[in-house]
Amino acid sequence: MNKIPFARRFTPIIAVFAVAGWCAGADAPGHDWPQFGWDVASSSASGDATGITAANVGSLVRHQVALNGTVDASAIYLHNVTVKGSKHNVFFVTTLYGRTIVVDADTATVLWEYTPLQFATWDGTRQITNSTPVADPDRQNIYTAAPDGAVRKLAISDGHEVWTTPITLLPAREKIASPLKVFRGRVIAVTAGYIGDRPPYQGHLVVLDAKDGKLLHVWNSLCSDRAGLIQPDSCAATQSAIWGRAGAVIDPETGNIFVATGNGPWDGKTSWADALIELDPDATKMLGNYTPSNNAELRARDLDMGSASPALLGGGYLAQGGKDRMIRVIGIKAISGADPHQNDDPPSVSTPSGGMMLPATAVWHHGADTWLFAADAGGTAAWTFKDGKLSPMWKNGNGGTSPVVAGGLLYVYNPRGGLLVYDAEKGQQVASLECGSGHWNSPIVVDGKVALPEGGSRGQAAGTNVLDIWSLPAK
Repeated sequence: MNKIPFARRFTPIIAVFAVAGWCAGADAPGHDWPQFGWDVASSSASGDATGITAANVGSLVRHQVALNGTVDASAIYLHNVTVKGSKHNVFFVTTLYGRTIVVDADTATVLWEYTPLQFATWDGTRQITNSTPVADPDRQNIYTAAPDGAVRKLAISDGHEVWTTPITLLPAREKIASPLKVFRGRVIAVTAGYIGDRPPYQGHLVVLDAKDGKLLHVWNSLCSDRAGLIQPDSCAATQSAIWGRAGAVIDPETGNIFVATGNGPWDGKTSWADALIELDPDATKMLGNYTPSNNAELRARDLDMGSASPALLGGGYLAQGGKDRMIRVIGIKAISGADPHQNDDPPSVSTPSGGMMLPATAVWHHGADTWLFAADAGGTAAWTFKDGKLSPMWKNGNGGTSPVVAGGLLYVYNPRGGLLVYDAEKGQQVASLECGSGHWNSPIVVDGKVALPEGGSRGQAAGTNVLDIWSLPAK
């Protein structure tokens, strides 16, 4: 395969750019990317026209916006919203230490920045967040996370705080690592632990009232017989983080919530580590569960089955990747009920390179076919799904973070630098967009633009605190 040259690079004048030379996506205007993974199921496959094709993606021009902090996550996007009294197309990002920044997508300028009141108390410490914000369907507010273990509702108009609700009683140990979701007037968030699994912490899922921030329900993956937020050291069990890159995954038809947990104790009663869990929309009832028969081995070897979030394939099935280098296909009916389901029956495929599965997957419903895309540190692969089985279609040796599909193209960020673009069906590389290194970062593609934050979880080096925005050259 011939190498595709890097898209033309625009040397930035930091944080300020002229409007001239931009193409604002006039061929495909008026779409949103309101949350991580595009939709509440985190399919990471946009159904909207983007204006970007295999023929023109190589001509995209990169602009860089200097950010007041590193973003080790993804951006979201809303078109035509009111900010400071006028209409803008905007990207939203949250930094490691909880700043939320709004960037005009057409002029690459920062419109406002929100900094939590107690920011200085954790700035520069190991206490961080890798969460992605989510937009309210009213398109007037967003919800963000911060290292103090709280979720905030911010007004899009000027960034003022509407409400703040803590979702952990020990933010120094319990981390908000995954993106937030909002569905049917509820905000859904999950907690994990920090690197090193330093106890005590427990993974749990919370449901908040989007209107006033009231804590409605909590499902604890350990001491699950206890309702509400608990002091981590009051539970004899620890770990069981919910830390998949997509966080909680929601079935848009039923509202049921799917999560996968990390390593820790499992007893099929009140401890649910290394397990796939289905909850009702209120998170008050377990509807289904699954863990492999080698649960104890997974715990002992730190091979979290829940290192990736579940992927809803449709037809009553989901895919679950893990650190154990497998992607399992699991029938939702087969794991229904609160009684424990522990077996090795589900069919599975290897991860793209046989490495640990950490990024989120992408599920693309294309015509009559369902595609699953995944990346790990050493490869990217595609399968089609039918009759409960995954059939391999293509793979390569290019590693990446969470892939996204838009306009028939697959975008995969290599955290060592470079955003690769493929024909989603053929697997043929059609472009390589120049960018710096990162960690969990993943792109979004909307309204003729591609946005990707640079910089990793420890990335404090000069030049890492940027948002890359690629757009088509002006006509």
